[in-house]
Amino acid sequence: MRQLNDTFLKAARGEQTDYTPVWYMRQAGRSQPEYRKLKEKYSLFEITHQPEICAYVTRLPVEQYDVDAAILYKDIMTPLPSIGVDVDIKSGIGPVIDNPIRSMQDVEKLGEIDPESDVPYVLETIRLLTEEQLNVPLIGFAGAPFTLASYMIEGGPSKNYNKTKAFMYAEPKAWFALMDKLADMTITYVRSQVKAGAKAVQIFDSWVGALNVSDYRTFIKPVMEHIFSELRSENVPLIMFGVGASHLAQEWHDLPLDVVGLDWRMQISEARKMGLTKTLQGNLDPSILLAPWNVIEERAKAILDQGLASPGHIFNLGHGVFPEVNPDTLKRLTAFIHEYTSK
Repeated sequence: MRQLNDTFLKAARGEQTDYTPVWYMRQAGRSQPEYRKLKEKYSLFEITHQPEICAYVTRLPVEQYDVDAAILYKDIMTPLPSIGVDVDIKSGIGPVIDNPIRSMQDVEKLGEIDPESDVPYVLETIRLLTEEQLNVPLIGFAGAPFTLASYMIEGGPSKNYNKTKAFMYAEPKAWFALMDKLADMTITYVRSQVKAGAKAVQIFDSWVGALNVSDYRTFIKPVMEHIFSELRSENVPLIMFGVGASHLAQEWHDLPLDVVGLDWRMQISEARKMGLTKTLQGNLDPSILLAPWNVIEERAKAILDQGLASPGHIFNLGHGVFPEVNPDTLKRLTAFIHEYTSK
C-alpha cells in the first residue's frame, strides 16, 4: 500500500494541518469525459456492481485533480434493494420506487441487510481501492433515514415532500418504526464499509432541510443520535451533510459526529459565530465553477480565509459537481487551495 496522505483525516479531527485539504462532492463521474464514455456502455447500477470499473471511477478524480480524499462512487439507493425496496435509477428522473411505503404493514415487510451477501461488490470495490490503489483516505457514505424515507414514501424525487411529511405527522408510530429500520440498515451498511477499508464516513441527509427545527428535533434527531452514537466505535471521522439545511447546522453540531458539512447558504464565519466549534466542510456554490477564473479564485479565497481563522476546515462545494463543469477547473482550483493555504 502507498503512503497515505492523511491531511483530510487530521482536519476532520480538528488537528493542525500543513494546508487546507479539499475534495469535491460528486467529483467522481458526471463532469469527466472518461466517465461519460463508460456511461455509454453501462448504467450507474452496472458500474457500481463491477468493482474494477467502480474503483476506476472512484480513483480517477484523485489522480486528475490531486484532491485529498476519494469518495466511493455509488448511490444512496444502493442498499435499499437488500431490504425489499424495488428501486430503479431512471435517466433524467432519478430513483423511482414501485412499491412506496403507505402503512405500518409496508414498514413491517422491510427486511435487514447482510452486506457481505447483499452488496459484496461495494465491499470489494472498497478493498481494491484501499489495499492497492489510493494514497488518500476513502470516504464511505450512506443516505440518512429521512432522505431515504422521502424516496420510499414519495415513490421518487419530490420538490415539496408533502407525502413524506403527511406520513410523518399522521402515522408517527409507523414513521418511527421506519426510522428504526433504516437506522439499523445504515449502521450495518456503514460498519461493513469501514471494515472493508473506508477511513471516513459521510451521511447524506440531502432533503432534510424541508423540515423546520422543531420537527427535526422531534422526528429526526433521535434516530441520528442513535446512528452516530453507534458508529463512534468505528473510530473514523463522521461527517453530516444536507442541502438547504443551514437552519439545522446547530442541531447537527450537537450530534456525536466530527464534521458539519455546510452548503453555500451559510458562511464558515457565520457558523463559527453561532458557536459551531467542530470541523466545518464546504462550501463553494458549485454554480461558481462555471464562472470566470478570477471569480472562482475570489470566492475560494473568501472561504479559505474564514476556514483558516480556526483549526478544522475541509474545503468542498456546497453541493455536487455539475456535469457541465470543466475538469480542468477542478484541477486548477485544487492546486490553488493547496498553494494558498500552505504554511
